[in-house]
Amino acid sequence: MDQWMGRLAPQLRALEELDSQDGHMTRAADSLGIPQSSMSRRIHALEKTLGIRLLTQEGRTVRLTPAAAQLAEQIRRPLRELEAIVETIAGEADPEHGTIRFGFPLTMGAGVVPNLVTEFHRRAPGIRLQIKQAHGSELAADVKSGMLDVAVVIPPPGDVEHLVIGGQQIRAVLPAGHPLAARRRLRLDELHDDTFIANPASYHLRQATETWCRDAGFAPRVPVEITEFSTIRELVGRGMGIALLPHDEHTSRKVREIPLTPNIYERQIALAWAPTATTPAARRLLTFLRAEWSVETGRRR
Repeated sequence: MDQWMGRLAPQLRALEELDSQDGHMTRAADSLGIPQSSMSRRIHALEKTLGIRLLTQEGRTVRLTPAAAQLAEQIRRPLRELEAIVETIAGEADPEHGTIRFGFPLTMGAGVVPNLVTEFHRRAPGIRLQIKQAHGSELAADVKSGMLDVAVVIPPPGDVEHLVIGGQQIRAVLPAGHPLAARRRLRLDELHDDTFIANPASYHLRQATETWCRDAGFAPRVPVEITEFSTIRELVGRGMGIALLPHDEHTSRKVREIPLTPNIYERQIALAWAPTATTPAARRLLTFLRAEWSVETGRRR
C-alpha cells in the first residue's frame, strides 16, 4: 500500500488538476508548479499503473477519456480534504499564513465584495487569496467538490453548508428615453407591454424574473438572451428593451434604475463553505465576512 500511495498521490493530483484546467497541460503544470514534462510523465505513469488510457489527442488539444474524467471527479474531494487536513495541522503553528480559494459572483465585481477582500488583505497580508468569479451554480458546485474553500453565492446552495448574509435588491432597468424613466418607483405590471432582455432560462435571475412577472399577471417577452449583466445594460441603453437587474454603481447615463414596489424583488446572498474550510486562514476569512458584511452593506446604503 505504501508503494502504491507513494506513486499514485502525485499522479492522481496531476490528473485532477488537468481535468480542472480542461485538459490544458501547460496551465495544469503551472498550477502545480512543475515543468510540463513532469506533468506529462505523471499522467503517462498513471496510465501505465492503471492499465487504461487517460488521454486522447485531438490535433493540439488533449482531452481526458471518460474513464479519466470519472476518476478525476471521484478523487477531487478526497484530495482536497486531505490537503486541507495537512494545511490545518501545519497552519495551527502559523495562523497568519496560508492559502484560501475564494469565489464570488460575476455580478459582484464592484462594491461590497472587492471592498471586503481589500480590507481582509490589509488585516492579513500573509494569507494568499486565490479568487474565482463565476455564476452561482458553478460556485456552488466548486464549493461542494472542494475546489473552492469559501464563496459568496447567489442564490443560497441547497446542498452545501451556508449562511444567508444579505439580500440583493432587483430594480427595473430602462432606457433613459423610456416613458417611465422619470418615475421614482414602478409596479412590475406597468412593464407588461415592454420587451425584456434577460439571462438564458437556466439562470437563477431569469427564473426569478419569469416568476415575478407571472405573479404580476403577465409573461415577459424575451427575444434576446445574454449571459452577462453588463451586456444586458448596454443593450438596454441602446433601446432594445428593459431588464430586471441588481443595482450597479457604474450604470451609464443611457439607462435608469428604478426601484420596484412592493419591495419584494430580492435575491438572497449566502456565504458558503466546503469541508476544506478548516484551516486557520479559511476560518479567519469566514469570521471576517460574517462580521463585516452587514457593516459594509449598511455603510453603502
